Amino acid sequence: MSPRSFLFVPGDSERKLSKSVGSGADALILDLEDAVAPDRKPAARELVNAFLRSPRSGAPAQHWVRINALSTADSKLDLAAVAAARPHGLVVPKIDHPAELLELSAELAAIEAREHIAPGATRLIPLMESPRAILAAAEYLRTPLGRLSGIGWGAEDLGAALGIRSAREAGGAWRFALSGARAQCQLVAGALEIDAIDTVTTDFRNLDALRAECVLSYEAGFRGKLAIHPDQVGVINDAFQASTAELEHARRVLAAFEAAPGSGAVSLDGTMLDIVHLRAARRLLDRRGHSGVKTP
Repeated sequence: MSPRSFLFVPGDSERKLSKSVGSGADALILDLEDAVAPDRKPAARELVNAFLRSPRSGAPAQHWVRINALSTADSKLDLAAVAAARPHGLVVPKIDHPAELLELSAELAAIEAREHIAPGATRLIPLMESPRAILAAAEYLRTPLGRLSGIGWGAEDLGAALGIRSAREAGGAWRFALSGARAQCQLVAGALEIDAIDTVTTDFRNLDALRAECVLSYEAGFRGKLAIHPDQVGVINDAFQASTAELEHARRVLAAFEAAPGSGAVSLDGTMLDIVHLRAARRLLDRRGHSGVKTP
């Protein structure tokens, strides 16, 4: 199942790590980067390693680790500290070009072999947060990165790099450059058939605004959203959860094609549906773990 909510948790706070277990987030991002001061990074690595190796009660969540940028020495220390502890994957910030991930993938392969971890089990989610990253987005289609689980974008870092003083226009829409970056994220994810993950909402107290953002994001095709506060998790989960009506319609699409084996198009409720609709229905059900029907 694709995670709806990705909650950042400061890696140097034992209290916040412990509380995150009951947050309800589909995925926890144990943060070794921006949420941790430089002098606290060694302690954060130890705490995150211990967290990953300890049994945790409560609702199951994927455990990801955001390492430091690959251009820093900290990233090597992060990898040595956490990769063998079997996180679900790594969130990799400030990627300017997907080729940067090739060496990381090779390092992960060596660790997996040494630690008897299934090859490719450690997944990757890069974050596009710079002008160079946005301009190089299409290169993901030409870079062999089988570990990619999703791709996200960062409005805060990108906006700062571009000198944008206000990320939103008067009506609430993203500024032109940020809107384009968001579209690039979604297009790359769609082309690679991985999850498009929307950026954080920094005003974590305004849950009504968050809900409106999430609804628009879900309707636009994003699979999930980054969260910076536990109070945001429930709103994100609700907004990115397919409705009962959507799930029922998807099941009916699959059933219609099952009833007409070999057909490339079927009629449902007076509408002609083809293989595009069949695949979309299957993807929707697969993302939420509801599908048991085989499709082309």
